[in-house]
Amino acid sequence: MKRLALSLSVLLMLIINLSAATQPNAKSEEAGVRATVADYIEGYYTGDAGRMEKSLHPHYLKHVISESDRGVKMTEKTGLQMVQAVRSGAPDLGPSERKEDITVLDVAGDIASAKLVTSHWTDYMTLAKWNGQWKIVSVVQREQY
Repeated sequence: MKRLALSLSVLLMLIINLSAATQPNAKSEEAGVRATVADYIEGYYTGDAGRMEKSLHPHYLKHVISESDRGVKMTEKTGLQMVQAVRSGAPDLGPSERKEDITVLDVAGDIASAKLVTSHWTDYMTLAKWNGQWKIVSVVQREQY
Protein backbone atom coordinates (compact mmCIF):
# COMPACT_ATOMS: atom_id res chain seq x y z
CA MET A 1 0.00 0.00 0.00
CA LYS A 2 2.85 2.39 0.86
CA ARG A 3 4.49 1.58 -2.48
CA LEU A 4 1.24 2.40 -4.35
CA ALA A 5 0.84 5.69 -2.46
CA LEU A 6 4.47 6.60 -3.19
CA SER A 7 4.06 5.71 -6.87
CA LEU A 8 0.90 7.79 -7.13
CA SER A 9 2.63 10.72 -5.43
CA VAL A 10 5.56 10.55 -7.85
CA LEU A 11 3.19 10.27 -10.82
CA LEU A 12 1.16 13.27 -9.63
CA MET A 13 4.32 15.36 -9.21
CA LEU A 14 5.44 14.43 -12.74
CA ILE A 15 2.06 15.43 -14.17
CA ILE A 16 2.10 18.78 -12.34
CA ASN A 17 5.65 19.54 -13.51
CA LEU A 18 4.88 18.52 -17.10
CA SER A 19 1.75 20.69 -17.10
CA ALA A 20 3.66 23.70 -15.79
CA ALA A 21 6.40 23.17 -18.38
CA THR A 22 3.97 23.10 -21.32
CA GLN A 23 2.06 26.27 -20.38
CA PRO A 24 3.53 29.48 -21.82
CA ASN A 25 5.35 31.66 -19.36
CA ALA A 26 3.15 34.73 -18.79
CA LYS A 27 6.15 37.05 -18.33
CA SER A 28 7.72 35.75 -21.53
CA GLU A 29 4.48 36.33 -23.47
CA GLU A 30 4.17 39.86 -22.06
CA ALA A 31 7.76 40.55 -23.08
CA GLY A 32 6.98 39.32 -26.60
CA VAL A 33 3.94 41.60 -26.85
CA ARG A 34 5.94 44.56 -25.52
CA ALA A 35 8.76 43.89 -28.02
CA THR A 36 6.28 43.79 -30.92
CA VAL A 37 4.74 47.12 -29.90
CA ALA A 38 8.25 48.58 -29.51
CA ASP A 39 9.15 47.43 -33.05
CA TYR A 40 5.99 49.15 -34.30
CA ILE A 41 6.57 52.55 -32.69
CA GLU A 42 10.36 52.61 -32.97
CA GLY A 43 10.10 51.55 -36.61
CA TYR A 44 7.80 54.54 -37.11
CA TYR A 45 10.03 56.97 -35.22
CA THR A 46 13.19 55.91 -37.09
CA GLY A 47 11.68 55.37 -40.54
CA ASP A 48 12.56 51.66 -40.41
CA ALA A 49 9.79 50.16 -42.57
CA GLY A 50 11.16 46.62 -42.16
CA ARG A 51 10.94 46.85 -38.39
CA MET A 52 7.39 48.12 -38.54
CA GLU A 53 6.38 45.54 -41.12
CA LYS A 54 7.61 42.65 -38.98
CA SER A 55 5.30 43.82 -36.17
CA LEU A 56 2.14 43.76 -38.34
CA HIS A 57 -0.26 40.87 -38.92
CA PRO A 58 -1.23 40.36 -42.59
CA HIS A 59 -4.79 41.54 -41.77
CA TYR A 60 -3.68 44.66 -39.85
CA LEU A 61 -6.12 47.57 -39.81
CA LYS A 62 -5.85 50.88 -37.98
CA HIS A 63 -8.73 53.22 -37.13
CA VAL A 64 -7.67 56.80 -36.42
CA ILE A 65 -10.11 58.96 -34.45
CA SER A 66 -9.45 62.69 -34.81
CA GLU A 67 -11.23 66.00 -34.80
CA SER A 68 -12.18 67.96 -37.89
CA ASP A 69 -14.21 71.08 -38.63
CA ARG A 70 -17.32 68.88 -38.56
CA GLY A 71 -16.52 67.16 -35.26
CA VAL A 72 -15.02 63.76 -34.71
CA LYS A 73 -13.96 61.78 -37.76
CA MET A 74 -12.56 58.29 -38.28
CA THR A 75 -10.15 57.16 -40.97
CA GLU A 76 -8.57 53.78 -41.68
CA LYS A 77 -5.08 52.65 -42.65
CA THR A 78 -3.98 49.22 -43.80
CA GLY A 79 -0.67 47.61 -42.98
CA LEU A 80 0.57 48.33 -46.50
CA GLN A 81 -0.32 52.03 -46.11
CA MET A 82 1.49 52.16 -42.76
CA VAL A 83 4.64 50.54 -44.14
CA GLN A 84 4.62 52.79 -47.23
CA ALA A 85 4.25 55.89 -45.04
CA VAL A 86 7.23 54.82 -42.92
CA ARG A 87 9.24 53.94 -46.02
CA SER A 88 8.76 57.50 -47.26
CA GLY A 89 10.68 58.81 -44.25
CA ALA A 90 10.80 59.18 -40.50
CA PRO A 91 8.58 61.83 -38.94
CA ASP A 92 10.16 65.15 -38.03
CA LEU A 93 10.03 64.62 -34.27
CA GLY A 94 12.71 65.63 -31.81
CA PRO A 95 13.94 63.17 -29.20
CA SER A 96 11.71 64.71 -26.53
CA GLU A 97 8.64 64.01 -28.70
CA ARG A 98 9.53 60.34 -29.20
CA LYS A 99 7.73 59.17 -26.10
CA GLU A 100 6.58 55.56 -25.93
CA ASP A 101 4.79 54.25 -22.87
CA ILE A 102 3.79 50.63 -23.52
CA THR A 103 1.37 48.81 -21.22
CA VAL A 104 0.43 45.18 -21.82
CA LEU A 105 -3.21 45.08 -20.74
CA ASP A 106 -3.92 41.37 -21.11
CA VAL A 107 -2.53 38.15 -22.57
CA ALA A 108 -4.98 35.27 -23.01
CA GLY A 109 -3.47 32.35 -24.87
CA ASP A 110 -2.65 33.52 -28.38
CA ILE A 111 -4.32 36.94 -28.18
CA ALA A 112 -3.29 40.05 -26.29
CA SER A 113 -4.12 43.71 -25.85
CA ALA A 114 -1.77 46.62 -25.28
CA LYS A 115 -1.84 50.38 -24.89
CA LEU A 116 0.75 52.69 -26.43
CA VAL A 117 0.89 56.31 -25.28
CA THR A 118 3.03 58.76 -27.26
CA SER A 119 3.35 62.54 -27.12
CA HIS A 120 0.71 62.98 -29.82
CA TRP A 121 -1.68 60.02 -29.64
CA THR A 122 -2.79 56.91 -27.76
CA ASP A 123 -3.08 53.52 -29.49
CA TYR A 124 -5.17 50.62 -28.21
CA MET A 125 -3.89 47.45 -29.87
CA THR A 126 -5.05 43.89 -30.36
CA LEU A 127 -2.33 41.34 -31.06
CA ALA A 128 -2.34 37.69 -32.07
CA LYS A 129 0.35 35.05 -31.95
CA TRP A 130 0.88 34.21 -35.62
CA ASN A 131 3.30 31.46 -36.61
CA GLY A 132 4.86 31.65 -33.15
CA GLN A 133 5.35 35.45 -33.16
CA TRP A 134 3.24 38.26 -31.76
CA LYS A 135 1.74 40.49 -34.48
CA ILE A 136 -0.46 43.58 -34.25
CA VAL A 137 -3.86 42.85 -35.79
CA SER A 138 -5.69 46.09 -35.08
CA VAL A 139 -5.16 49.55 -33.65
CA VAL A 140 -7.62 52.22 -32.57
CA GLN A 141 -5.75 55.50 -32.32
CA ARG A 142 -7.01 58.60 -30.56
CA GLU A 143 -5.05 61.74 -31.40
CA GLN A 144 -4.29 64.14 -28.55
CA TYR A 145 -5.99 67.51 -28.72
